Amino acid sequence: MKTTLEIPDDLFKQTKATAAMRGESLKEFVTEALQKHLELQTRAASSQRGWRSVFGQARREEVDSVDAVVAEELERIDPGEWQ
Repeated sequence: MKTTLEIPDDLFKQTKATAAMRGESLKEFVTEALQKHLELQTRAASSQRGWRSVFGQARREEVDSVDAVVAEELERIDPGEWQ
């Protein structure tokens, strides 16, 4: 499949030069890099359990709203009830 990506000039030049030094095409180099990155992400996600497996993938706004709800609920706790 063909696609168009916008990559910073410096990164593109470095990637293209590295691929050439390895005797690979840019397509081969980028495909391998993406595959390795996805494998690492998959391994990292599968090694975590429960909410931790998705928490790091949430957008900052979502995390902030969850934190606000948790903080609000913690404020309601009467420490005397936990003794």
